[in-house]
Amino acid sequence: MLNTNREYLRPEIMDVLRAFDCEEEEFTHYFSYSGGKFFNTIEYRSQFYDFEDEFDPQNDLEFKRYAKRFTKLAFYKVLSKATGRELPWGALTGIRPTKLACMEQGARRDFKELFKRLCVSEQNIAITERVLKEQQPFRSGGKSFYISLPFCPSKCDYCSFITAPIEKTAQYVDRYISCLVKEIESVQPLMDGVRSVYVGGGTPFVVSEEHLKRVYKAISSIIKTPVEYTVEAGRPDVFTEEKLNISRQNGVNRICVNPQSFNDKTLEAIGRKHTAAQTLKAYEMALKYGFDINIDLIAGLAEENTDDFEYSLRTAVSLDPANITVHTLSLKAGAKLKENVKRLHIEQIGQMIELSREILTSAGYVPYYLYRQKYQAGGLENVGWCKPGKACVYNIDVMEELGDNFAVGANAISKRVFAAEERIERFATPKDIPTYINKADEIISKRIAFFK
Repeated sequence: MLNTNREYLRPEIMDVLRAFDCEEEEFTHYFSYSGGKFFNTIEYRSQFYDFEDEFDPQNDLEFKRYAKRFTKLAFYKVLSKATGRELPWGALTGIRPTKLACMEQGARRDFKELFKRLCVSEQNIAITERVLKEQQPFRSGGKSFYISLPFCPSKCDYCSFITAPIEKTAQYVDRYISCLVKEIESVQPLMDGVRSVYVGGGTPFVVSEEHLKRVYKAISSIIKTPVEYTVEAGRPDVFTEEKLNISRQNGVNRICVNPQSFNDKTLEAIGRKHTAAQTLKAYEMALKYGFDINIDLIAGLAEENTDDFEYSLRTAVSLDPANITVHTLSLKAGAKLKENVKRLHIEQIGQMIELSREILTSAGYVPYYLYRQKYQAGGLENVGWCKPGKACVYNIDVMEELGDNFAVGANAISKRVFAAEERIERFATPKDIPTYINKADEIISKRIAFFK
């Protein structure tokens, strides 16, 4: 149980306690500020720990930012000493380490000094620096457009999306597409300056060719200039030559083929209804149409060991895709996995991620975006790797929050980015598909007002 005299610090503290599996233990925390100094006192297991950090904040926003930072660092130091553990990202608990690094650079400070102070490992400081270098050409920012098709052949154990097996949601598909088309058409006045389009899910290719055509036609009606245009085609068991051809004819230039693993035993264990051989076949089909191809892998699935993961990694590299994203398994609210597991303790997860960095670097890939999630195995991260010049711009824009994101469909979150004010506003649509359909007109009106 945590007792603190500053409730706004509680979420930050709890992030650290969760990272050390200590949130059920008793802590007393006292925070104060005086004369340009932040003071944190922590009582834990009948011992008192005092910390003093000096900084002169220029406004209330900066004060709270540093109060949170120094408080997290104090708890990290206490628990690291008590447990004998060091975490790869130290006291950094946010999902966007690169965003913090950029803020430091914007203030003409060396982010590496801050990261060292926050006990981030040398390896993670290095990969952050590599990511920032690759993102530099895109840092001017740009608008992005997301279209949600939340339908799947089946639901994977680790998935927290609103998707359900298509046989349970097929009755809604036609009405959903009609509402989605109306939504897409409604955002035409906002499309000036959009540089990336992403059709995600779910598994967009699970819907029929005719439904895909309707969505593509609506997008083409409002996007008049060439942009990066990605479709998360997804699982190989829904690929067809016709869907690939329709996509290419309608301007799609990048697709995602997401095996997650190339081990059949693992695919069966996580609820996938396809084999690794089907993934390879789908990849070969997609190559014929000249797409840039993104591949996703997940480290830590279904009791895989380092050898299992290495096999998937080397198989992915052998295909020579434009992008390979390596995710670390995470417990997510709403996922079947989280119903059965409270903590992810995957013995070799650190070795898997270290191996991915070595193999992908040797194969000529560079890290270009990075983000973290709560309840992630080993306190690690997700990293997108690309061949030089083949970065997926949408991933950079959205993960780094470089510009407005217009998102349509169920469970879609639009964002307005006010960079000068260091502020972001969000507009979310209903997660439930029937609710989304019933409120489509209301959603359109509210989004127009949101972006005025």
